[in-house]
Amino acid sequence: MALRAAGSVFGVFLLSVAGVLGENVWDVTFTRTRICALKGLSVDVSCTYRYPSGHDVIDTEWYKWWNVKVGYTYNIMEQPEYAGRVEYLGNNHSDCTLRITDLRENDTAEYCFGFKTNIQGWIYQQDLFISVTDLKVTTYVTKGSWVILNCSTTCTLSDNPNPDYIWYKNGKPQHEYMSQNYSTLSSDVDSYSCAVKGNENHRSPAVCAVGQNCWRVIYAKKSICALKGSSVDISCTYTYPHGHIPRETFWFTQGESTKEPKDLKKDPNYLDRLEYHGNEDSDCTLRIKDLKDSDSAEYKFRLVTAEGKYVSSPGVYLTVTGVLLEMNPMSVSEGERAKLTCTANCILGDNTTFIWYKNRQAIPNSHNYSKSLHLYPVSSDDAGSYSCAVKGHEDLHSPEVTLTVRYKPKNILVSISPSGEIVEGSSVILTCHSDANPPVQKYTWYMRNINTSKESSQIYSITNIRSEDSGEYYCEAQNEMGAKNSTVTLILVSGKQTFSINIAVGITVVALVLNLLLSFLWFRKRASNSTDTRDTAEDGQGGSSHLYDTILRTAPTAAQNADTDEQDVRIYANVHFSHSRNHEEALYSPVQLRNPEKQDKVQYAALKFNRLGVAPHPAAHAAEDSSAIYSTVNKPRTRTQEGTLLSSYPTFPRPPTGSW
Repeated sequence: MALRAAGSVFGVFLLSVAGVLGENVWDVTFTRTRICALKGLSVDVSCTYRYPSGHDVIDTEWYKWWNVKVGYTYNIMEQPEYAGRVEYLGNNHSDCTLRITDLRENDTAEYCFGFKTNIQGWIYQQDLFISVTDLKVTTYVTKGSWVILNCSTTCTLSDNPNPDYIWYKNGKPQHEYMSQNYSTLSSDVDSYSCAVKGNENHRSPAVCAVGQNCWRVIYAKKSICALKGSSVDISCTYTYPHGHIPRETFWFTQGESTKEPKDLKKDPNYLDRLEYHGNEDSDCTLRIKDLKDSDSAEYKFRLVTAEGKYVSSPGVYLTVTGVLLEMNPMSVSEGERAKLTCTANCILGDNTTFIWYKNRQAIPNSHNYSKSLHLYPVSSDDAGSYSCAVKGHEDLHSPEVTLTVRYKPKNILVSISPSGEIVEGSSVILTCHSDANPPVQKYTWYMRNINTSKESSQIYSITNIRSEDSGEYYCEAQNEMGAKNSTVTLILVSGKQTFSINIAVGITVVALVLNLLLSFLWFRKRASNSTDTRDTAEDGQGGSSHLYDTILRTAPTAAQNADTDEQDVRIYANVHFSHSRNHEEALYSPVQLRNPEKQDKVQYAALKFNRLGVAPHPAAHAAEDSSAIYSTVNKPRTRTQEGTLLSSYPTFPRPPTGSW
């Protein structure tokens, strides 16, 4: 707002300079700088403006100077208090005429006009003052028995400086009196009001000629605009002369005619929808619920006493309306301007606030908007269905209106089918996807570094693909708004798939062989370690012990005989035992085969023991130990089912027969 005020000062300065220099004219001219109009009527503020050639007007505004001292202004087009009451009749060339309808007393203020060009910022012109006045009847008691009534305004009417007047007695026109003053007797118990001829529907409030008790009904509002489906209160008060006792009071919608007015309570169209909030003394307020279109009418209050009947005319005009949304234009291109206006068939109450909806969702902070919603610059995201509602009546939405936004293609993507590795000889399908309005009219496929296009359709199919088809592909989408390219998609074509399969099979076989070889070596090492443990021992005292044992060899089966090699197998093993005493012990055991008749070949084995509790010598001293024994085991030929286990021991005597 401060910027607006500063701009206005700058604008006035430019206008002054223009007047001095006489060139590069910046000028705003009001036909009348002072305007006086009746409350409830309309006024047209005639206005023209000029600017230097080469400039184009891009925006115009009318402002109300609420407080000139601080320079605070606001655009009346955007204020709820002016909703439905202001209309710009000018253009973006030279005319800046403004119309304000249903004038109210708080419309009295100083106004200014501003415009903006494509080169120059805002230019303002003020010095326009509008006064809104109401008619008022004042009574003067003269000498004698006469009372003078005067109809007046607070300012001279601009459109009718010397008007003719119409006087009304108890609501009935008195055509014989057309002057500004009206005379009556001081004993009169009637009420009087006046109007300017030609504007009879805009009367002054009724007053009693003498005192405060006369036939009179005062309506708080002369017209009411209410939403369909809502409730409305028609407020009023009434008085009657002393000595009269009200016998009947009721509301009706019929005009004064030959038929007697009908009480709305007895009308089936209003069944269960009427409530009287008044009393039998002075309050005559009526409430109508769940308003319908058919409820639009002029409502009057009737008072009946034993001495007479009274009807105040005019009554209250009730207009029932729904909320409508106007959109201009309904179809725009991206970057242009769109204006949405929430309207009704009548002017809603003061300070009406509107709620805006898009796709049935409330627009954030939409309560800050007036009856108009401006979209600038329009983007594709603004496209959708809009509606509006009056705050406090959010359940009474306007019908939806769709805003269409035209834009060139965007969000262009390329999909590949099938996904994964692409090999020679296979087929590949490229599809171009895009978002555009109107829809894309033409797709074109390109390969980078190749000037010519590949295909002119949304789908590009490559059959029997070859390695030379490898490269970077992209598509172009085009509609009437423009064209745009997708990002680059890289396609790499591999060799025949059979080559890859052979390599995979070879690798698998090699891995299997290595696994078997490692397993064999591990088991062999494990067996070797087990044998070494049994064959190696050291004696702490240097003595020898001898062990003879009988070895029974199981005769091989026929299958084993058939599979066993004919040659001998020699097995060497070192075995170490511990001694329990410090002396030599010789253990002998006969070696027997499974076949008893073949036991003439004796097999010997020598074992060396260490004394109990003596730690064995390191392996490095094993060669010096006389008790280290190397045993030779000859595996017999399997076909003879005989085996010889022959061990040679130095200094190891053969045991005598029957030693055990």
